[in-house]
Amino acid sequence: MNDAHRLPPVFCRVVSFLAALVLSINIAQAQSPRELAAARTLMVESEVAAAGIKDPAILAVMRSVPRHEFVPADVRPYAYLDMALPIGEHQTISPPFIVAYMTQQLGVRPTDRVLEIGTGSGFQTALIAQLAGNVYSVERVRELSVRARAALDAMRVPNVALLVGDGTIGWSKYAPYNAILVAAGAPTIPDALINQLAPGGRMLIPLGDLTEQKLTLVRKTDDGTETEEVTRCSFVPLLGRFGWATERS
Repeated sequence: MNDAHRLPPVFCRVVSFLAALVLSINIAQAQSPRELAAARTLMVESEVAAAGIKDPAILAVMRSVPRHEFVPADVRPYAYLDMALPIGEHQTISPPFIVAYMTQQLGVRPTDRVLEIGTGSGFQTALIAQLAGNVYSVERVRELSVRARAALDAMRVPNVALLVGDGTIGWSKYAPYNAILVAAGAPTIPDALINQLAPGGRMLIPLGDLTEQKLTLVRKTDDGTETEEVTRCSFVPLLGRFGWATERS
């Protein structure tokens, strides 16, 4: 047996913590385009792929999309750490692993028309845009939508349309959608989103209370819908007519 297998568990945890600390410091110190690209690759390999994301297409776009361009300047040093970051307006950008995990669970295909509820920073929007045919994203906070548009334009992403409005009613103009991603916790599945989902389409939505939800995969069938609970999660509340009351904002 290798001697490392006989080390005390506490010692192994300390070593793992120190290794993670050194990794975090190296990533946070990245400044130049080359250093940022290296930090992004390191983050994908050490935090995203190592945690179980196997889809090569998702890993490729995670390596290519500059997360630091989608967060405020004061938190950019932390852009390539696997953590949520504030983006203003009481909202956050999800950790990279969660973004990759949700994208993988949704199973985006190159010909898909995708509806995203909760544009937020626009980071996941940019990822999905490189995997899908077209993305239509709804955000209720105008300032966030404006910032996301600027970041997407800087990346020259051509296949994304943004709307400021109530995401719980979807975006009927471009329905039906092959896939719908809801990036906020809902008490129930909004009927409007089900109605805009194409036959055979799928939706990923956090369902639960204001504290904790279960990430749920919804498939639309000829007989209605089928649901599958994927994992526990905690998202900001989905506000709107068919979500939580807007007074909570």
